[in-house]
Amino acid sequence: MTTDHDSDSNASRRRFLKLSAMFTVAGALPLLQGFNRAVAAEPDAPVRIGYLPITDATPLLVAHQRGLFQKQGLSVEKPRMFRSWAQIVEAFLSGQVNVVHMLSPMTVWARYGSKAPAKVVAWNHVCGSALAMTVKKDVQQLDDLAGTTVAIPFWYSVHNVVLQHLLKARGIESIGSGTPGPKQVKLVVMAPSDMLPALAGGQISAYIVAEPFVALAEILKVGKVLRFTGDVWKDHACCVVQMHERDLNERPEWSQKVVNGIVQAQAWARDHRDDTSHLLAKDAADHYTPHSYETLAKVLAPPPSDDAAYIASGAIHHPEWKQHRIDFQPYPFPSYTETLVSMLKTTYVEGKNDFLPGLDPAFVARDLVDDRFVKKAIAGLGGMTAFGLPEGFTRQEHITT
Repeated sequence: MTTDHDSDSNASRRRFLKLSAMFTVAGALPLLQGFNRAVAAEPDAPVRIGYLPITDATPLLVAHQRGLFQKQGLSVEKPRMFRSWAQIVEAFLSGQVNVVHMLSPMTVWARYGSKAPAKVVAWNHVCGSALAMTVKKDVQQLDDLAGTTVAIPFWYSVHNVVLQHLLKARGIESIGSGTPGPKQVKLVVMAPSDMLPALAGGQISAYIVAEPFVALAEILKVGKVLRFTGDVWKDHACCVVQMHERDLNERPEWSQKVVNGIVQAQAWARDHRDDTSHLLAKDAADHYTPHSYETLAKVLAPPPSDDAAYIASGAIHHPEWKQHRIDFQPYPFPSYTETLVSMLKTTYVEGKNDFLPGLDPAFVARDLVDDRFVKKAIAGLGGMTAFGLPEGFTRQEHITT
């Protein structure tokens, strides 16, 4: 018998595989050629932001709302909201938008799996995601997910990488179809907005995704935080800023101004967390997201008492890291990209993945990222200390279970 959930899961898988097929070298060529013509026809195209209604998009939306792009002398269109990662990728590759926040592993997939002419120019934020599990008593810890179905936002996501890292440490295998065995977890791709209803309806036992969809599950008492991803991989990037390579090469002054605005927005958001929650709320003038101030503030400006509760529950294992639920710093550390590529090689992903074994992590860190603009933008704010970090562009990655 086929259940509604099975039908939804199969439909999601078909959409993903269709998109993946489109992003093969042959399949992507007509689309990318069309994109190249569109850009060539618009050498003075305005800033066209594409985003999902998650807190990962905060710097792009803050930069727009506070006029930071306009202060750089840029023309800007109203940001376009998309419902799923597949939609935003397609819009970016077709040239409908030219500045997006993208899941960091997705940028690896786009550049090396589909040969998309795009690069990472900055990080958009750090942390900002969590694993939410049902409030039902039969799921109390990570091991209880074995034999169940868990939702992820995309195969090429830090969420998938971190989740499988945690599961493998407990001897639990990840699968993408069929009925999970007692030491397996079935992963399904869902749009973030579909996850909470699926959890509430018992179609899945947990989901791992960007905020504020975990905070919303807590507020509605549908789910609880099992673990924050930033407590597994310290200060990891989740979403990064991706731009078309042609803009970076042919419009460097324009590109610098775009990155300047995004970096300035991150610095402002760090110092104005509550204001940022109001700015992004559904009842604000720009209606950037469908989320309430209460939901957003639980992520961006939570009370100190929240940390104590999460430490007691085990959602936070490393209070000594002194992290925010979401934070902002724009520099794309090479060590992160190298580690991410190495971990992707041992992570189960569906769709086009034959390019992964041949990727050299050090090469990807140099080739995928163009940090010229973000370094200059950071210097314009006084250096890395503006983001609470020591000067320099290296760091050591900390990943635990």
